[in-house]
Amino acid sequence: MRLSCPHRKLRKEKTAIAYTSVIPVHRLDNAIDYALDEKKSSRAENRESLEGEIDKALNKDQSEQDLFQSAIGCTIDSAFEDMCQIKKIWHKEKGVQGFHLVQSFAPGEISPELAHQIGMEFADRLLGGKFQAVVSTHLNTKCIHNHIVWNSVSMENGKKYRSNEKTYVTGVRKISDELCVKHRLSVIHTEKSERVARPYALWLAEQNGTYTWKTPIQKDIEEAIAASLTWKQFLRVMEKQGYAFRFDRKYATMILPGTGRTVRFKTLGKNYTPEAIQNRILYPKPPHRAGKQTPPASRFLILLGEKPPRRISGLRALYYSYLYKMGALPKKPRYPSFAVRQDIRKLDQRIEQAEFIFKNHIEDRGRLRAIRQKAEDEIAVLLKERQKLYRYQPDSPQIGVLTEELKKLRHTVKLCRNIETHSIEMEQRLQAAQQEEQQRQEKQTQEEKNKQTRNRENQKRR
Repeated sequence: MRLSCPHRKLRKEKTAIAYTSVIPVHRLDNAIDYALDEKKSSRAENRESLEGEIDKALNKDQSEQDLFQSAIGCTIDSAFEDMCQIKKIWHKEKGVQGFHLVQSFAPGEISPELAHQIGMEFADRLLGGKFQAVVSTHLNTKCIHNHIVWNSVSMENGKKYRSNEKTYVTGVRKISDELCVKHRLSVIHTEKSERVARPYALWLAEQNGTYTWKTPIQKDIEEAIAASLTWKQFLRVMEKQGYAFRFDRKYATMILPGTGRTVRFKTLGKNYTPEAIQNRILYPKPPHRAGKQTPPASRFLILLGEKPPRRISGLRALYYSYLYKMGALPKKPRYPSFAVRQDIRKLDQRIEQAEFIFKNHIEDRGRLRAIRQKAEDEIAVLLKERQKLYRYQPDSPQIGVLTEELKKLRHTVKLCRNIETHSIEMEQRLQAAQQEEQQRQEKQTQEEKNKQTRNRENQKRR
């Protein structure tokens, strides 16, 4: 049995086997509708494709059961409404709405009845009867698989389900393997499944070569390796950047500058463990062009022209300064700030926001709100116009034109809202960057004083 991501088209592995963390659901109604699709969970709908696989598994006639759907703490027909009611009772209607897990089995190894039984056992053990859930066994592919969707809010105490690496490994994976052994099914292991599961968004970002929260740390390490001939030199270079280290524990850990947050070396990847770094320092490889390319900031630079405007203020100054501190512009800061560069995974988003601000000459949030209000008013007008067309001229090509205009306007509204929120966060990050710079200068000044003191003492001794 294997646990796999329901979004199969997004997977990059050549094999059909993949282990991933539980997927958070923001549209609970869609997830439930997908799981409870009778065309996929009915034996009658999938009889032809099932017969051969069931015969292989059972070598006997099919049972009379047809539809493989069950509910825990709710009913099949009103599962979404029942889950929403629990959220209202506990006043937890915001945030992640639920979770979706897919439980797949090897072809020809299991019957629909047993697969559904295992799905129910799995849900019962994982959720302990505290969370409403629907369990549906899909029969529309060669691999029989269960879809389990559950409410994020507990019926028992209103607490939210926490999905993280620990709950995945000690809960989902552990229960899955134990059920395989109990029912004498094969436990499928891959190289990736032996490692702790990574969040799906992080895995996808790494596959696409885009920035993640690890990127600025990895870049600092790469630069420190290039500037060092020994391990001690490497540590000194990193310490100048504001990092600190802990080697007095099972896993070597680095303390990130400014935040005080700790990260294990091995979390950054196999090329970033202390052993791997020492080996790379001792046996450096010649540079090569192959590898992932960093997203360029060229579009923003084209918008500005060859040189940035001399006098800019407000939001334009904020975004230009932020992109500079992030290291996204050709002229790099002498001492790049970690407080800002850790946001580099959102570089494309920041550039899009900066383009919008410079293109529309937005100086302050008041102008931003005016643009958003204008777009919202236009959306209201277009929606009424499109509604009339839906009612009286459903085949009109104008509907498509209005839909495209609505998409652009809605994107503008979303962009304005994001800029208003994110610009405040950016101001806070720039303040943290200034504090970093202050601390660095104070530390440098103190080191110089200590050096002068040592020199004077040495001269006296002579």
